[in-house]
Amino acid sequence: MSNAADLRLKRRYAAERRFKALGYGSVLFSALVLAFLLFTMTANALGGFQRTEVRFPIDFSSGALTVDPSQLQGPGAVDALKGAGLADVVAFAAAKELGDDGAAHLDDGAWREVAAKLAADPSRLQGKLEVSLPVTDDMAAALRGDGHGELVPLVNRLKGEGKLVRAFDFGFLTRGDATGPQDVGIWGALKGSMLTMFVTLALAFPVGVLAAVYLEEYAPRNRWTDLIEVSINNLAAVPSIIFGLLGLAVFLGLFPNWRSAPLIGGMTLALMTMPVIVISGRNAIKAVPPSIRDAALAVGASRVQTVFHHVLPLALPGILTGTIIGMARALGETAPLLMIGMRAFVASPPDGFTSPATVLPVQIFLWSDEIDRGFVERTSAAIIILLLFLLVMNGLAIYLRNRFEKRW
Repeated sequence: MSNAADLRLKRRYAAERRFKALGYGSVLFSALVLAFLLFTMTANALGGFQRTEVRFPIDFSSGALTVDPSQLQGPGAVDALKGAGLADVVAFAAAKELGDDGAAHLDDGAWREVAAKLAADPSRLQGKLEVSLPVTDDMAAALRGDGHGELVPLVNRLKGEGKLVRAFDFGFLTRGDATGPQDVGIWGALKGSMLTMFVTLALAFPVGVLAAVYLEEYAPRNRWTDLIEVSINNLAAVPSIIFGLLGLAVFLGLFPNWRSAPLIGGMTLALMTMPVIVISGRNAIKAVPPSIRDAALAVGASRVQTVFHHVLPLALPGILTGTIIGMARALGETAPLLMIGMRAFVASPPDGFTSPATVLPVQIFLWSDEIDRGFVERTSAAIIILLLFLLVMNGLAIYLRNRFEKRW
């Protein structure tokens, strides 16, 4: 081999090594950025899943609270306990154990948590109950070191006595939105996201798949079909805010009483998701070998049987891949839902598809706009919930895709 050929061979090998090193570096850089993002979000979210509480006992054996145990069996248990003076009993016990200054910083709705415990087990009315109840936002901020210096001596005293703690807040996963970071929960937004995504999938998937089947298998090749194909490709690239304006003009124009409802949000997101499903569906159907069609037709299958019994099942994994991408995009959208009013303050979880609701991305957006650091921690926790919801939804879709995948 000549020296020139040997030199060219060495350069080619060197170029391949550089390209491989560049690929490894790109993957490593992406992994590091992802790990940094997850670490930062998780570190901030640890505080978001906690709240500041005071722990003290409440003695009900003295008869300070008189209520018929039969009243605690129905849905009016909390009202019955409120009428019996439970709030005053809790305040008295807090003042006895924490001092008047400590009891003054007990959250106004803390007695409701005691009521829930008593309603779940009325036998606790005969003895002493150890409770861990939320404090006010000011005391929680003082414990974090976010100002309120006048509360620092009280915080240090209660903390030294083991009565003021940061505990895991299980209620964050079951409550709705609130005005303070101590009382907020994510369940209302999570349930709203579930209902909205259900409507989106129920509308976009069948319509998108049927449109892809028609365009690929039945539609004649003419300028009208070409115009439809160009329009669908353009719709897939339209900014999401445009679909929000469309939903505001059309859906809320037809149903003005359903503003901020999951049904309206789902229909709006379905418009945005459908072009992605149509495009991926057409590509998946086109990837099925023509021999499959020819074999089905050769044994006497009709055109409809060929498509729905042979072509569509083989194309389903590719269609589900496009659906995963479209639904993941829809789950993280905020702008279209803001346009249809899903940024409203909704304290209770939605009861159905037409009830006022919000979704996780909008809830995160609203909390991130708050000044209180407690909302910053809650925002990080909500982001973790959103990521987990996305992973569960995508994991289910990937399972279904692999379940229906067939090889030929």
